[in-house]
Amino acid sequence: MPATCLVVMGVSGAGKSTIAARLADELGWPMAEADEFHPEANIAKMSAGTPLTDADRMPWLEALRAWVDRRADAGESVVVTCSALKRTYRDVLRGSVSRVRFVHLRGSVDTVGGRLSGRSGHFMPPALLESQFADLEPLGEDEDGVALDVSADPDAITDAALDRLGLRSGGSAEPESDPNAPR
Repeated sequence: MPATCLVVMGVSGAGKSTIAARLADELGWPMAEADEFHPEANIAKMSAGTPLTDADRMPWLEALRAWVDRRADAGESVVVTCSALKRTYRDVLRGSVSRVRFVHLRGSVDTVGGRLSGRSGHFMPPALLESQFADLEPLGEDEDGVALDVSADPDAITDAALDRLGLRSGGSAEPESDPNAPR
């Protein structure tokens, strides 16, 4: 059975780090923050309030995928945070040797914006949130993952992710096949 990479995705301020840490703890898998893979030039651009281009993002996504692949080659499943806003970005991650699955944390501009405005010590300014929502492409029906509302309690979000992805036992089981389950 191949290693699994669980990508906790969404716009800045959606709660990716919180939920990813809980999932990693629950599953006993190592975790990585995609922000740590950004080159300094990307951080400088974002800190200055300039949105990244697709060209800016490709080396960052490839570096994250390489980390996932190194872990998979060692037989380890992992949890990572990554905005993964566009399908093309998720395609880069899906190029991994791991089975890549997504937990899309979705919420309204008001909900996420309120969280982001109260956060300090992060290079992503709240002013860039609008550009992230503009770029966001929700998971397609053919993408392996679930979408969960960020307004729920973090424990409820974590439980829903584990249950809906069939990961309660820490494995990489197939998701439940309930055609009426919301994505």
